[in-house]
Amino acid sequence: MWDTLTGAELIQAMADGTFPQISDINDHIGQVITSAEPGRVDISWTPAEKLCNPGGTVHGGYIAMILDNAVCLAGSSTCEHFMPMLTLNLNVDYLRGVRAGETYTVAGTCVHPGSTRMVANAVISDAQGRPVAQASASVLPNKAFKRK
Repeated sequence: MWDTLTGAELIQAMADGTFPQISDINDHIGQVITSAEPGRVDISWTPAEKLCNPGGTVHGGYIAMILDNAVCLAGSSTCEHFMPMLTLNLNVDYLRGVRAGETYTVAGTCVHPGSTRMVANAVISDAQGRPVAQASASVLPNKAFKRK
């Protein structure tokens, strides 16, 4: 499948359950890929209490992680064949607290699908559609990636 599907098709196959998730991190943080098309990935995210800081809200590091996943997948979705991304920089704006047990929508969009450097954005929205965090990033295709 690695060499027969585009990046977006392979990510959509992960969402459909016809291709295994690449990493166990998805289960750990409560991430489920819901859809993919070239330049865009949507994720459903239900963080668990184990991701909370002592103040009772989800730790900012986990918020940054889900945003990083979204921008990297958005970049990968533009590739002729799936290629993981390496994050060059990630700028996160925390807008509202994130609560464990609630389901959020994470949308990643690739705004510059370059061959050596890509620029992507991601937004986490709550059930009311309000943004709770957003990120912009530069990512690099991991050309050392070996397809199995």
